[in-house]
Amino acid sequence: MGDVMRSVRVPPVSEATSVSSPDGMLLFARFAFMPNHLGYCGGDVNAELLAYLKERTADEGLRRHLRTFEGAYPYLKLIATANGIADPFDARVVEAYWVGNDLLEQVDWPRYAQHLHDRFRGRVRPSALDLLVGKPLAGARAHHAFHVFDVWRRTGRPLYDGLDHCRIGWGAITAVDPAGFTVSYRPIVTHDGRLDLGAPQPARILRTIGDDRFLEGAAPGQILAFHWRWACLVLTPTQATHLERYTRGMLAVASQTF
Repeated sequence: MGDVMRSVRVPPVSEATSVSSPDGMLLFARFAFMPNHLGYCGGDVNAELLAYLKERTADEGLRRHLRTFEGAYPYLKLIATANGIADPFDARVVEAYWVGNDLLEQVDWPRYAQHLHDRFRGRVRPSALDLLVGKPLAGARAHHAFHVFDVWRRTGRPLYDGLDHCRIGWGAITAVDPAGFTVSYRPIVTHDGRLDLGAPQPARILRTIGDDRFLEGAAPGQILAFHWRWACLVLTPTQATHLERYTRGMLAVASQTF
């Protein structure tokens, strides 16, 4: 398998804090809202997600809506099963997929390789499937960044332009206004035929939909996570470290066969 089989080490991270599944569902909804709003993934549930986020409530109705995200939900089930967690929407599992934590390290590579084979067989060319199945041994983790950098671009989606918007970005808030934030972040770039993080640059991140405004307490100097230029979460220093670590790791894995 050549370069595909080279190991890319993602250092272990400390154990995630356990919080309730309702919190996990709302966390998932924060990250899933904007791609759903844009029509990229999930069912026709954008108004419902917005209502739940606005009211800060979660119930079985929200769970049903979140299960329509056919890209992300199977990863949650994989992570939960590998860690002996009954609920895929446990907040530790949700955080592992979108941000990254040590639960990802418990998904052994044979289990992950089988997951990818069973899930994407018939959806990608045989040669592309072979590449994907080889990625777990090469260092891939069940993280959103891997899905974006390696899976998404092999399943009929745009190859490059969407990568920076679809991955979970992060940046230090430099300015706040009623409609959004300005952050300093490092975009995804290509360098010598490899994917990498580029030089810091400003980006405009929205936090309002109509009259609804989110993350009221966010302030300059804090680290903001965003998805399709939508503000999702103010990261703790530990979460910011995890997100950067796994993003860099998945960039390295993707670059082996970019």
